Amino acid sequence: MLRLADPSDGARLAAIYAPAVTDRATSFELTAPDAAEMARRVTTLLARTPWLVAEDDDGLVIGYAYASPHRDRPAYQWSVEVSAYIDAGLHRTGQGRALYSALFRILELQGFVNAYAGITLPNPASEGFHRAMGFEEIGVYRGIGQKFGRWHDVLWLHRPLAPQLPGVQPPRALPELLERGDLGGVLTGTAPGQPASRIPR
Repeated sequence: MLRLADPSDGARLAAIYAPAVTDRATSFELTAPDAAEMARRVTTLLARTPWLVAEDDDGLVIGYAYASPHRDRPAYQWSVEVSAYIDAGLHRTGQGRALYSALFRILELQGFVNAYAGITLPNPASEGFHRAMGFEEIGVYRGIGQKFGRWHDVLWLHRPLAPQLPGVQPPRALPELLERGDLGGVLTGTAPGQPASRIPR
């Protein structure tokens, strides 16, 4: 099942994310955030963009995906950066595809136009996954980050969410979409106009 993240998911989100920080250069963070920090990040992002989690049949969070602002200048407001992390024992089970598919649909409903993803190289599995999800390579930042005693390249990819038309309206914040019932079954199976999952207060 997919749903919006809640700050109470902080401990599971931290556990899923930690290996990308402590064991690999997947993330350029150097200290793994704890449950409280992950809860804070959920609250911050949900004020604007989606953070989704996938649960197993027992209600355990097994993966997540979110969108964050690309940059803080106003002209960038139609663009987001996206990330997905799945529990280490559940890679290649379709969870990442389900999370990204729902995430992109919500971003489209909000009115975002561009999605970007950065991948620390080498990472053929992530590259293949993102290409399968409609991303195309746009460039590589050479030696942009140092971690574990070496410099790492980051591949940047782009996926269009909507046509790049002139005069497009600013994207709607996620709370507005939810209040109007416009999530329309992306997560809950409800019909358009019916209440969907609300952002936790």
